[in-house]
Amino acid sequence: MYVLRSIPLMLVLFLVRHALANPWAEVSAPSNGLSRAIGETSAGCQSGAITLPSEGKGYVVMHLERHRYFGQPELIEAIQTLGERAAHGIGLLHVGDLALPRGGPMPSGHRSHQTGLDADIWFDLSPSLHARTDKLRSNVQAPSLLSSATKELDYRLWSDRHVQLLKAAARLPAVDRIFVNAQIKRELCDTVGRDRAWLRKIRPWYHHDDHFHLRLACPSDSPACVRQEAVPEGDGCDASLDWWLHQQPAKPAHPAAPTPVLPVACREVLEEE
Repeated sequence: MYVLRSIPLMLVLFLVRHALANPWAEVSAPSNGLSRAIGETSAGCQSGAITLPSEGKGYVVMHLERHRYFGQPELIEAIQTLGERAAHGIGLLHVGDLALPRGGPMPSGHRSHQTGLDADIWFDLSPSLHARTDKLRSNVQAPSLLSSATKELDYRLWSDRHVQLLKAAARLPAVDRIFVNAQIKRELCDTVGRDRAWLRKIRPWYHHDDHFHLRLACPSDSPACVRQEAVPEGDGCDASLDWWLHQQPAKPAHPAAPTPVLPVACREVLEEE
């Protein structure tokens, strides 16, 4: 007890902050190894990550101050391909978080996005942000597509361009699934015609009313990547969607996330000079 009392308060606070620090967020650059996704999307890391340029054809990266614009080559290619398609009549993609330089747990905002296979893309397709400075781009929030009064889809904001974008994203071969708000999934179920095969990849999830979450399947050259359970057969416009619309319990706005147990290989990725 004497030893604890003798330690200055400022030193104690420093030690506590250091113990709670996220080492993954402190790494500024990707590792030099081969590009690999390692572990699960909520308990993993990435080696040999690629940087997504802050601007490209049909897209712009938001919140650069977060330093979360790194991913596996397949993810970078998917975003750039989607941006090129969006540039032909859909609008400008506003790309949110991908992953940290070496993946791993983020200090805030996500439990997933750890293996370089996830990306958030806003539903805002306006071109007005393209010329903004990095500083202004960092202070812009993604607008919701839901009515603040009814919590249902706001048709003043929703358009066929969103359908085209989600369809183009779902048809990318590397994409495993796409998370959207249940109200958006319902709208697609009610309005999409005969060409419905791509709806299978569109999955309802909590929130996701201001962006959709793009998730790629494990690349064939990443043997340590743990694939998520397969998406169920069918278009998803069934009782499972009804549960999300009428029965699913409310999710805390900021749920307490348990500390994930990462694969042993992630230690080598983190410690690489």
